[in-house]
Amino acid sequence: MSASAEERRERLVDLYREVQGCTKCPLYETRTKAVFGAGNADADLMFVGEAPGAEEDRQGLPFVGRAGQLLNQMLEEIGLARDDVFIANVLKSRPPGNRDPQPLEIQACEPYLFEQVRLIEPRVLCTLGNFATKLLTGSPTGITKVRGTPQVHDLGGRTVFLLPLFHPAAALRTPAVKETLRADFATIPELLGRPLPGSAPSAEEIAEAEAGEDAPPPPPADQLGFFG
Repeated sequence: MSASAEERRERLVDLYREVQGCTKCPLYETRTKAVFGAGNADADLMFVGEAPGAEEDRQGLPFVGRAGQLLNQMLEEIGLARDDVFIANVLKSRPPGNRDPQPLEIQACEPYLFEQVRLIEPRVLCTLGNFATKLLTGSPTGITKVRGTPQVHDLGGRTVFLLPLFHPAAALRTPAVKETLRADFATIPELLGRPLPGSAPSAEEIAEAEAGEDAPPPPPADQLGFFG
């Protein structure tokens, strides 16, 4: 049986505290702040990027630079806001000089990311760029070949739609990539509405369907903001 939203939120806060004190790889020696992630703790949509940059390291929050601004803009274009989603990275600490993540660093942070997926319970998880895509699909195939095509994976003990996307930082550098990213973003609302493969409706969902418009509205999503 799935834990309640409040129980999952409490565990997520415990995980946040663990990440803040993590010393599993040498990156802890050079970071300013660990960047756990931020957003809606009960989000249907989750984004996973590569690693914190300079501004993220300073603030302790993900995607707060120019790439984050583009991500916010594209969310708005599909009728969503940043507070509707949860955003995290493969690495929780900034690599010096924004170099690529190293295998041992990814290995150290991987359990944190999978536990985030388990606790947040997203329906759709969007990977941003090569590192997140290869880690979460378990495939060496690069982002250019798989972007925009939904996949089905078991992550964090649950079935999710995984949608590989170009990283917003790449979109900032290349106008054609930006338009491709925008087109792929436009598919997210439909994907959020799809039933997950193999998932049968719950008794509550059946009762609500039978009640039709008289069914009470769902409770508001639990919000979880991390500000260091």
